[in-house]
Amino acid sequence: MYVKKLRRRMQIKTCHLEVSPSKKISLSTIPLKDPEVKFYVGVDVGTGSARACIIDQSGNMLSLAEKPIKREELRPNFITQSSREIWDAVCHCVKAVIQESRVDPDRVHGMGFDATCSLVVVSATDAKGVAVGPDFTKNDQNIILWMDHRAMKETEEINSSEDKCLKYVGGQMSVEMEIPKIKWLKNNLRSELFQDCKFFDLPDYLTFKATGKENRSFSSAVCKQGFLPAGVEGSNLGWSEEFLNTIGLSELIESDFEKLGGSLRHKKNFLSAGECIGSLDWKAARELGLTENCVVSSGLIDAYAGWVGTVAAKPESPIRGLAENEDNTYNYNGAIGRLAAVAGTSTCHILLSKDPIFVHGIWGPYRDVLARGFWAAEGGQSCTGVLLDHVIKIHPAYTELSQLTNAAGVSKFEYLNSMLETMVKKRNERSVISLARHLFFYGDYHGNRSPIADSNMRACIIGQSMDNSVEDLAITYLSACEFISQQTRQIVEVMLKSGHKIDAIFMSGGQCRNDLLTRLLADCSGLPIVIPRYIDGAVVFGSALLGAAASEAFDLAKGRRTLTTKKSSSAQEFFINSYPSPQNSAMRHQNLASDVTCSYNLPNSISSAPDTMNRHSSTISKQSRGDMSSEESSKGTLNTVALRSLEEKRYRGTGILWKVMQELTGDAKAVNPNKATHPDRILLDTKYQIFLDMAETQKRYRHMVDNLEESFSK
Repeated sequence: MYVKKLRRRMQIKTCHLEVSPSKKISLSTIPLKDPEVKFYVGVDVGTGSARACIIDQSGNMLSLAEKPIKREELRPNFITQSSREIWDAVCHCVKAVIQESRVDPDRVHGMGFDATCSLVVVSATDAKGVAVGPDFTKNDQNIILWMDHRAMKETEEINSSEDKCLKYVGGQMSVEMEIPKIKWLKNNLRSELFQDCKFFDLPDYLTFKATGKENRSFSSAVCKQGFLPAGVEGSNLGWSEEFLNTIGLSELIESDFEKLGGSLRHKKNFLSAGECIGSLDWKAARELGLTENCVVSSGLIDAYAGWVGTVAAKPESPIRGLAENEDNTYNYNGAIGRLAAVAGTSTCHILLSKDPIFVHGIWGPYRDVLARGFWAAEGGQSCTGVLLDHVIKIHPAYTELSQLTNAAGVSKFEYLNSMLETMVKKRNERSVISLARHLFFYGDYHGNRSPIADSNMRACIIGQSMDNSVEDLAITYLSACEFISQQTRQIVEVMLKSGHKIDAIFMSGGQCRNDLLTRLLADCSGLPIVIPRYIDGAVVFGSALLGAAASEAFDLAKGRRTLTTKKSSSAQEFFINSYPSPQNSAMRHQNLASDVTCSYNLPNSISSAPDTMNRHSSTISKQSRGDMSSEESSKGTLNTVALRSLEEKRYRGTGILWKVMQELTGDAKAVNPNKATHPDRILLDTKYQIFLDMAETQKRYRHMVDNLEESFSK
């Protein structure tokens, strides 16, 4: 009886959450061969797999494919991957979605890439992989994965420089960022090999493979490499010669920072999200099963693609603060106040602001990574999904829980959520939340990313008994969900106190299916939790939106607009409305002088970086390098207003991507918090004070013991 009831409840939940709030479509109703209909492909490369999806002009995802990718760990903390294997997996997935969706490849007009912030190392001579160790004979292992921690000593040396660029990455670089890894390679590679190296963040490497062009993204350079956009801290090159000299990486300065993709001095090749690099080159088009009609967007770090894929979702009921954004059709001001929580093994919290806001324990502010002239902040929890798994698996009742869930045919989380509701009636409790009122759980098992920013933080539990039952496991799991939610509140509060605006949390990832967790997140933060239609596919969907924005920008520059069924504006009206008013005229003037660029490969525009890799120099034609075809160039259809806007105003931030996001993201479910006077909210408020005290007490205890140990060594 219990199992049947549980299954019925789970079926209802599945219909409500997993099925999109938007209307479903049938492939048979899509005019796949209609030359006027366009499609867009998104590619997401995560730690363990590559994925691709294809969407139509209304944002409907027609197909999603995934292929595992390997990682090698020959020694602890040395974790590598193969760029060849990753590219092969990408090509496999793109071909799969084209085949499954039955879309004519010639109708795919835009493509976007996101990936982990891993370091790709290739030869500047021939673009072939360079072994990154510990086995320097394995050139196929040419990626140092983001989670590789080999460069601890180098990270400490870099942070001791106290350079001004460090305050824009949370005050210090992480061992997971690229510059420490490059410094490790300098210390361990033969000098002649290091001198021949060229370095890419993985998203930028994928766009290079796709187009043959070396455009780099602000997302990768600013967030992970210490790059400062023009005007920030007086920067006019992007890279700091003083910083690189100080940390012993003077080789990176040579030839106008060629190893890092160049500077802002001449090449003007650093792009924001959704900006167009150029067309697929002939070789990449053939490998991907696409054509040279497809243009490629600047890449993004994966979590930021999650922001793109979620924050423009339209909640089923109005949310205070978000309603006013509906009129800002072309302006990124409409994105202010929408916090993206990209949840998986860990959770990243990404927020946009008009002005730079510095917050302790929050990475950034990063300018231009999502929109020109706007700033992004990134907080995070190092353990969320993996925390729930860990808490369940280490409990003595785990085996019994596994047997029960197998019999019920549901997930462990679904079973535990239902068990908690049953326990409320069984124990005559007020609510599920009150079941754990005397259990105080602090879950930083893997250190704290935000806002304490202390890798030495650890977990602690107050109130455990010797109860080994499944019911005790359920209450422990409830406490872990509560911890994730209270820590989210902590991150939200420090951002609000520092000057950020937050109206709602737009969440993605499998944790969205957990009704208990989303309810706790809403009640702890006091904010609505917005769940978009693509729960598991929000990141790869975000990359597809990047491709749509690149295609739209390319078409607008030629005087036409093709997206969706909404009423189109003229190119002149679009561009007039696309740029926010200057917030600092002095800084804008400085940017205009040093950061004016047109990256759309249009005739008579400032060109993007030359193909210095010389990948196919003997055979690549103008078309195969990704430039417009001679036929397109000769038509003379470029709209003068659009071209002038792209060249003279794009540095101020267009609303093209935001417009695309609004039109294609679709509807969403909203989980609203209970009223502040609700007993659950009051209980959680009290336990939040205990949560904060547990964190401070742990730090104080550790300090007391460290001081004592230090006195013994004197």
